[in-house]
Amino acid sequence: MSLVKRCRHSRTGGFPTLLVGALALATTLMGAPATAATQGTLHELAAAQGKYFGSATDNPELPDAAYAATLGSEFGQITPGNSMKWDTTEPVQGQFNFAKGDVITDFAEQHDQTVRGHTLVWHSQLPGWVGSLPSAQVEAAMTNHITEEATHYRGAVSAWDVVNEPFNEDGTFRTSPFYTAMGSDYIATALRAAHAADPDAKLYINDYNIEGLGAKSDAMYALVSELLDEGVPLDGVGMQAHLAVQYGFPYQMQANMQRFADLGLDVAVTELDVRMQLPADAAKSATQSSYYQQVTEACLAVERCVGITVWDYTDKYSWVPSTFPGQGAANLYDENLLPKPAYSAVRTALGGDDEGGEGEGGALKAQYRSSDSSAGDNQIKPGLQLVNTGTTAVNLSDVTVRYWFSSDNGASTYGTWCDWSPIGCSTVTHRVAAASTPKAGADHYLEVGFTGGSLAPGASTGEIQLRLSKTDWSNFDESDDYSHGSGTSYADATEIAVYAGGELVWGIEP
Repeated sequence: MSLVKRCRHSRTGGFPTLLVGALALATTLMGAPATAATQGTLHELAAAQGKYFGSATDNPELPDAAYAATLGSEFGQITPGNSMKWDTTEPVQGQFNFAKGDVITDFAEQHDQTVRGHTLVWHSQLPGWVGSLPSAQVEAAMTNHITEEATHYRGAVSAWDVVNEPFNEDGTFRTSPFYTAMGSDYIATALRAAHAADPDAKLYINDYNIEGLGAKSDAMYALVSELLDEGVPLDGVGMQAHLAVQYGFPYQMQANMQRFADLGLDVAVTELDVRMQLPADAAKSATQSSYYQQVTEACLAVERCVGITVWDYTDKYSWVPSTFPGQGAANLYDENLLPKPAYSAVRTALGGDDEGGEGEGGALKAQYRSSDSSAGDNQIKPGLQLVNTGTTAVNLSDVTVRYWFSSDNGASTYGTWCDWSPIGCSTVTHRVAAASTPKAGADHYLEVGFTGGSLAPGASTGEIQLRLSKTDWSNFDESDDYSHGSGTSYADATEIAVYAGGELVWGIEP
């Protein structure tokens, strides 16, 4: 899949807690790098190695602003979970509705992302009328559906899962209205129709449990070899990679990818997640991290593995708990949109953790929300939290955080308070200091530190509710303050600086 998005006509229209000593710790989101010690997004790291890194999404998730912010910034490719499937796009024969899919492609266009179309032909999520058609009418209905949808998204979708899940576990063809009517020829017919409708899109066959060597992947290998020999338009094989820690890692995944690549096909990891039996624990999380890392390393090792898509990036919107009762915690981020150790494992595999040159795996980032609806009253109320997205623990006693503001008129002395934090306000230090080089909106800063504690990999301080005022209680004008924001949900804040051992490790100083 090309990493360059093609243009098209535009339209208008209770987090897990890790205990270290007496501290309860949690995490923040990834954001744009500010220094050499912060290494960019997963997609940026993958793109540096000629790959993409993406996430599935779905329409109900997009109104979640915090979710959408990470989706739009961390990932360079998105796949709609449901909005391009047959039951959504053609619920009544001949009556097409692309509104939900258009929302996804519009989001991708706004965030400079590629889109993987999913999926044109699948045995599941079919409207009832498809299964009721006489066999003699199925081919025409399938071809018409493919033609209408692929034409509509021509230029907006860079690759299609044309045929999804054609095999049973033993490598026999799965029964479907299409197989019943046309036998296995339906696959070649579908690919030809998709190519005719959008000659520039990459065309894939996609399935699960074909990541490693075995009967099902052998069947896929035989199928695609035959299609290529017949000159059928086919560009790649999608390996879903819905893995589970209790079932072991796919046997010889890299070698399996390579044999498809040797046929001249691209390979894509299309739906990666790694579920576990709940509750999660350290051992399961470590295995999960290892699986994510091994998948990433396998893709990196195969030149024609074009990229990886996780099947939504957060446990908040995972399909796993409803499909596999008692299982979950399958994604890179937890239910609070905070990165987990598996996230750090992927970064490590992509070469992103040690670029700061200091030989340490700890990597701190800051998140902020405003706790005060008024920018002109007599108090400033920043909410802060820190995350360790690295692979080793960080000594919090070495860490300080600076929030810049302007003093305006009135007293030049200040009072500061920590109102609440899960780590305990007694562990949080706070003071106001004058900036050594005053600037507009940043002549003073609130400096936050810690009396001790250790921040584990993938963990965070959780929310620290802070407050400051002038001793004469005169008003501030926060509207032009360097670090001030109006968002009431936590988001990455590069205008807040984090220092470790006196060295800037996150943020941009004013």
